[in-house]
Amino acid sequence: MRVTGFISDALGVVTICLVSGLFLLGLFCIIYSFYFRSRVCGQGLVQYSYFSGPLIIRITYIFLAVWWGVGEIIRLSLLRRKGRFLDTLALQWQENICKCYIISNLGFAEPCMFLTLVFLLRASLQRSGTLGRKWNVKTIGFVLLYCFPVLVLQLVVILIGPKYKKEHNPKLPSYFISSSKTSDGIIAFCCYPLLSTIFLGIFATVLTAYLFCLGGRILHLVINKGLQKRVYRLICCVSCFLPLRVLLLGLSVLTDQQGLAFDSISFLAFLSLLCCAAVGICMLVYLPIADSLSLRNLQRDVEARRLTVDEYDNDTVSLISNRSDLGRNLSGSFVELSLFNPSQH
Repeated sequence: MRVTGFISDALGVVTICLVSGLFLLGLFCIIYSFYFRSRVCGQGLVQYSYFSGPLIIRITYIFLAVWWGVGEIIRLSLLRRKGRFLDTLALQWQENICKCYIISNLGFAEPCMFLTLVFLLRASLQRSGTLGRKWNVKTIGFVLLYCFPVLVLQLVVILIGPKYKKEHNPKLPSYFISSSKTSDGIIAFCCYPLLSTIFLGIFATVLTAYLFCLGGRILHLVINKGLQKRVYRLICCVSCFLPLRVLLLGLSVLTDQQGLAFDSISFLAFLSLLCCAAVGICMLVYLPIADSLSLRNLQRDVEARRLTVDEYDNDTVSLISNRSDLGRNLSGSFVELSLFNPSQH
């Protein structure tokens, strides 16, 4: 029992460390984005405004990823054991925290995060116009609109499901609608309702199918092999790890919420989505800015070399001109001297 508790606590500590790393990565990318924005505005690099346009959407994606990570920390059993932080709360409050976790993460943060990722990918297909403030606001509106049905379904499962079971269908298994399980009447451990997982799985299926279609269009248009590999990796990562998370959450209902098996499955599900979030931040936030700055430095080097070549050509032309003048002067002097040479008269 002690070994099981130690391993569960270790998984919780690793989860906190990984979320902290995700937060630091997101903070670095936000600072990097503002730095790039200041370079574009300060130096008048109008041709790079397209790449700095989705600034608000990129920051929104990072914010959603960190929000999801904080929710994953709150649901940890590490914080709910005897003598820990959440153990001091009343049982009702602990159960409410688990309900808020399901609604917040499975109903809002995860769907919005992947919808934002899709819109950032889709922005690369835009052939006209700039990705300015209007595009950012419109994109946020579409993300909230498409996320709304998932949020409503999660609210129905968490808020209406228990009442429906109690009043209309007492034989319904608790794991379909329960977001927590009580231990010793004083501790509530968070779990994943099967209906919530099913709704998330339907959303993941539709999103993955659309992502494949979108990725095919992007790969068809992209000429650079390096960019093709980058898009291919991103699509494969999301298409593999998102369904894997849904599968693991579905399997979690078969285990005891206080056991090592549940903590292990939950950690693997967390790790799969963490990989998606981190890869998305790197591929859609950091690398486009790094590529733009590298392109700017390359352009500056080319301009510097061109100026050097022009100066060299000007020096060569002036040198040839000076030599021509010198030749004319020498020939003229020779003619004048020959005219006054007595031997030639």
